[in-house]
Amino acid sequence: MDVTQQSFLVEGEAAMVAFGQALGRASEGEATIFLIGNLGMGKTTLSRGVLRSFGHAGAVKSPTYTLVEPYELDAGLVYHFDLYRLGDPEELEYLGIRDYFSAPAVRLVEWPERGAAILPTPDLKITIEKAGEGRLINCHAMQARGMAMLEALHRYTEQPAENES
Repeated sequence: MDVTQQSFLVEGEAAMVAFGQALGRASEGEATIFLIGNLGMGKTTLSRGVLRSFGHAGAVKSPTYTLVEPYELDAGLVYHFDLYRLGDPEELEYLGIRDYFSAPAVRLVEWPERGAAILPTPDLKITIEKAGEGRLINCHAMQARGMAMLEALHRYTEQPAENES
């Protein structure tokens, strides 16, 4: 099994949430995850699943206007970023972005390309694209922690749709 890249096929909102829950468990409370995909691909739905794995039962909406939504949960700290409306990557410096990456937490970053010059290398880069009625979730480990997460995801989920070499 190639642990640097894997793809998973999910169909429906419940399956996307379940995948997010598996991703949250695989993170073990510490990870930086970039979520890439067009509008409506399920990035926030996947984030809801991650948050549920940490015990959050409330609503999860994309922090499009605030840029970051912190969730301080008994099981750990999760930061949900949405950089869609970011005008310039330098704005992240004013937000105090380095502080968010200095302590153990799970950091979910939607639209990371908008902050490319400022954001650190993620542990895992996830691209979501339409696949028939479902979504193809392409995971690429960028660091050792990401590789460990992919190994755990393989155990937590059904068989991957395809293993890329």
